[in-house]
Amino acid sequence: MRTILRGTIALAALAALAAPLGAQTADAQNGDTFDWSGAVPAGSWLRVKNLNGAVDVEAASGDQASVHAVKEYHGNADPKRVHFVVTKDGNNVTVCALWHEGDSCDENGYHSHSDGNHNDNVSVHFTVKLPKGVMVNAGTVNGEVRVSGATAPVKASTVNGSIEATTTSGPVDATTVNGDVHVRMDALTGDGDLRYNTVNGSITADLPANLNAEIDLETVNGSLTSDFPITLTGSINPRHHIHATIGSGGRHIEFHTVNGSVELKKLS
Repeated sequence: MRTILRGTIALAALAALAAPLGAQTADAQNGDTFDWSGAVPAGSWLRVKNLNGAVDVEAASGDQASVHAVKEYHGNADPKRVHFVVTKDGNNVTVCALWHEGDSCDENGYHSHSDGNHNDNVSVHFTVKLPKGVMVNAGTVNGEVRVSGATAPVKASTVNGSIEATTTSGPVDATTVNGDVHVRMDALTGDGDLRYNTVNGSITADLPANLNAEIDLETVNGSLTSDFPITLTGSINPRHHIHATIGSGGRHIEFHTVNGSVELKKLS
């Protein structure tokens, strides 16, 4: 069964967001490239935080995690101002690219005393190799986040860019402002709530066929589509916000956009 609800109400696009900032310096490396590798046990977090530039995550070939970063710049940019830090809390590892002296970064995010202007013609492209069973938290502000080959929970965030995140064992949390969100979870563990948000972009979620959930879907300029049979609760309001049940219900999952569509796909 495919359920389609179409909306046509116009709404002004929302604005940008300030990214969360924070971390403590540990290991730093100057130059145009940065490399870190080490053991991160299954069940632990590997966090990679950026401000300008993409973050790509893919499966590692063994049990060692690695993070490779390349500075990209042009014009009168000074790449030396961007430095890298690595911090550890227990078995969890956080790797950050920092743009200003005095900035820091840890498991809680960025902490910055700057004016927030990071559009200085310097960007950093992270490539992450993720071992089996390791959870990943990948974030940037201006750039795309792409996660493939994950086998554990994923958190992905950006402001100006799209998100594509796939794992064999979710959940996946994903949020952006200007960009599409596409997530795939072959299986879902736990029972926590999940949220998928964008403003200017569409949301596509590939979900397990045996999904049981309470869902909220909302769009203004776009369509709502589900491969799953859904049971509506209440009525569709003028902003095309619906609440429905898939299967026997359970965890709460929200899908919100303004200018874009929402599509729920059932995995075979």
